[in-house]
Amino acid sequence: MAVLWKIERYLRETDMPVTKFGRLVAHDPRLVLDMRNGREPRAKMVARIERFLADGHAGEAQ
Repeated sequence: MAVLWKIERYLRETDMPVTKFGRLVAHDPRLVLDMRNGREPRAKMVARIERFLADGHAGEAQ
């Protein structure tokens, strides 16, 4: 799952907690944890994740 690898790299580079990433992208704090356990996001969610990563988390809540 290439998108999970991208997420993991982003989390390492930004030192962002997995739950915060999930909340910001999908309003789901378990998103990354579930993906690590085999959850396959649908195409629409993958697009949201890719857009978030490409934007460099623009508009991130403080």
